[in-house]
Amino acid sequence: MKNSIKKVLLGMLLATTAVSAHAATVFSDNFNANPYVLNSTPAGWSVSSGTVDTIGPNSPFDFIPGNGMYIDLDGSTGNAGVLSKVFNFTAGTKYTVSFDLAGNRRNAGNDVVNVNFGTTATTYTLSSTDGFANHSLVFLPASSGNYTLSFGDVGHDNMGALLDNVVVNSVVPVPAAIWLFGSGLAGLIAAKRKKNTV
Repeated sequence: MKNSIKKVLLGMLLATTAVSAHAATVFSDNFNANPYVLNSTPAGWSVSSGTVDTIGPNSPFDFIPGNGMYIDLDGSTGNAGVLSKVFNFTAGTKYTVSFDLAGNRRNAGNDVVNVNFGTTATTYTLSSTDGFANHSLVFLPASSGNYTLSFGDVGHDNMGALLDNVVVNSVVPVPAAIWLFGSGLAGLIAAKRKKNTV
């Protein structure tokens, strides 16, 4: 009996550890479903305060070949847009966004990109020659509701930083896994006590 309880407890512990470390994809966009269009809004996104361009293969503007379609964050109007998407997040759940950023690749000087993810904000400075590099931000909402992910280039010169491969993941909070383990353990103890009294 003791060995079977130990096996069950070990199995529950492993299961709750796996749950606490499991990331679920909430959103993913590599922009490949979008055609080449200047001053466009990629499907599923919003653009405010200016414009962005969707560029890549089969366009005159494929500055980093082999990456499919991607976004030039400073569109072709001389007024860089803010690319954004709204998510409904749950309080206490950790969310991570990862994304690839590159410089403008046109000798147009450095690009400064402001990234906001809920209440988390970071600024990246990219050399014009920088290739795509992966970055990530973490956000843990204190209350459930709508939160915005946004990318804004400060360039204003029609040659902005490049964005690709945006992925938002949620991670099951550790307290939920501990609660699951604790309730299972309490059930096992109660079952053992009931058997002993019979």
